[in-house]
Amino acid sequence: MKPPRLPAALALLALAALAQGVATAQVLGFYIPPEETSDPPTRARLQAIEAAASQSGWLSVALPLREAALRAYRQDRLIAAEAWFHVFQWAGLFSEPENRFFSNWTSALQANQAVYPGVIPENYRPGDRPIGINLSPAMRDWVLSNEAFSEQFFSLVKPVDNLPVVFAILEGLHRRDPARFARYSSLALAIAVVYDVQPPPWWPHHQVPESLFSRRLPNPAAPFDWLTHEDLAGHTYHNLASMRAEELRFVVDAAAPTSELAWSEQAVHNPLDSFEGAYFLVKYRDDRITADQSRLTWSEGPYTLDAILSLGGICVDQAYFATEAGKARGIPTLLFAGVAQDGYHAWFGYLDGENKWRLDAGRYAEQRLVTGTAIDPQTWTFISDHELQFLSERFRALPSFMQSRVNEEFANDFLMAGNPGAAARAARTAVNYERRNLRAWETLIAANAKLGLDPASQEGVMREAALAFTKYPDLLVWYKNRVCQSLRARGETSLANFEERSIAESLKGERQDLAIQQAAQILTRAFASQSINDQIATYNAILVQFGHGEGTMFFNEIVVAFAEHLAQARMREQARAAVERAREVLEIQPGTQLAADADKLLARLHD
Repeated sequence: MKPPRLPAALALLALAALAQGVATAQVLGFYIPPEETSDPPTRARLQAIEAAASQSGWLSVALPLREAALRAYRQDRLIAAEAWFHVFQWAGLFSEPENRFFSNWTSALQANQAVYPGVIPENYRPGDRPIGINLSPAMRDWVLSNEAFSEQFFSLVKPVDNLPVVFAILEGLHRRDPARFARYSSLALAIAVVYDVQPPPWWPHHQVPESLFSRRLPNPAAPFDWLTHEDLAGHTYHNLASMRAEELRFVVDAAAPTSELAWSEQAVHNPLDSFEGAYFLVKYRDDRITADQSRLTWSEGPYTLDAILSLGGICVDQAYFATEAGKARGIPTLLFAGVAQDGYHAWFGYLDGENKWRLDAGRYAEQRLVTGTAIDPQTWTFISDHELQFLSERFRALPSFMQSRVNEEFANDFLMAGNPGAAARAARTAVNYERRNLRAWETLIAANAKLGLDPASQEGVMREAALAFTKYPDLLVWYKNRVCQSLRARGETSLANFEERSIAESLKGERQDLAIQQAAQILTRAFASQSINDQIATYNAILVQFGHGEGTMFFNEIVVAFAEHLAQARMREQARAAVERAREVLEIQPGTQLAADADKLLARLHD
């Protein structure tokens, strides 16, 4: 769960080459007077930087820019420091060789489990040219001169973003209409980080075949032109020109073509304050909920918004229809899928008129749904629970977070430059300004590790981070589990086991999904460290502690996993007994989907 980030100083990857670059810059007379660094770079200074870079390359100006940023930071001139630092970051990006970027990018895709058919171009042979050539001099000048855009860019961009394509999209949109690009630069950035790769074959959901629905994104100019036109015409429910790119990602990721989005504007009349009603415009098709699982997949012809509204559908079709209708009106929307007590359900979330995320539109409370999953269109992986909450709270637009962000940027830079002491101090300042700065906590922990902080003290920092994220259960669990790992590493196994079970117990009720995941982790560890008899005892204890009245998720994560584990150990009789025990504890009722799943599992265990 380490927060993905673009390295704060890509030019540091080539520090060994900078000495030659500095010498070249000095020959050309490139010099930043100390008195200039108390304020952001002037227009004249930026032009001088561009002129020097045009003669000797962007790498040659990177180190002087970093020194200017550090000088401002040491003077506590945070606004100036960040502005200089962003110019330094741009210099690093503009000079990044394509082949080095491609190697790092593909590694990031693999590390984030974001590899799927089509995401990496076939037969692509990157060269050694810098990726900055994808931006014209005019576009490079524009980004260097727009600090607000730079702040959004470096806050948003992640290692899995295909930056050469991101640059090419930005360049194309800017070239077509510079004035409109300047007004809607956040929208352009959102499109660039979403459209840099094609989406996976399971997007926006897997219950429609490829033959009836195209999963290809259009030319980036199409959504930009259409959305800006609709916004200027006053047809959107949110002012797209004033929104940040991190929210606009969930507008530009429309799966329906613009012709269908235009149709939905005429067909869906729900106002923003009651837009959840769009979900219920689609008549629910009970006839598709049968024992025949194939009926859950759309087979009614082309999968269009018009067809869904005319023919009706199941929950996933309702959710898809509502999310697309929302995007047509400039509403950021998310399609959720989750496990219910006895089966699965889909619903949607949207940004309402008070700029708050409503994440339960179409969600049925009586089904005891756990937290659902939604796709982040920038990474095409599942968006985390805490990121959803961060979006909803919008604290990253506060002045206190700006102060925290700047300190964290320099903390990461210090760490990359081999100065963990300075990194730890800057990271500590960052978390003091804003306790929810996840990147700052991670930089602090990494810097402490470089400094050789003893395990008990490092555990104290992780406990402090867990306390900072008390409102964010997934992060709370993540940090507490890392404490448990550290305890085990230094021989405190009993204490680690106690804390691990305490974590699971504390999650019961409010976040049963995380409690089940925690229990599954305990069970998995038992597989590797306990005898079969002790494993069975652990399984039974988990059933008693967490299983009463539970449903599909517990069955899949605990019961199926344990039964299949026993079957692989050639203990099928014990595996069947484990399933029957679960049927009793979970109080599985005959005739339900969960009962059918239990019967199927038992049948496999008899084979």
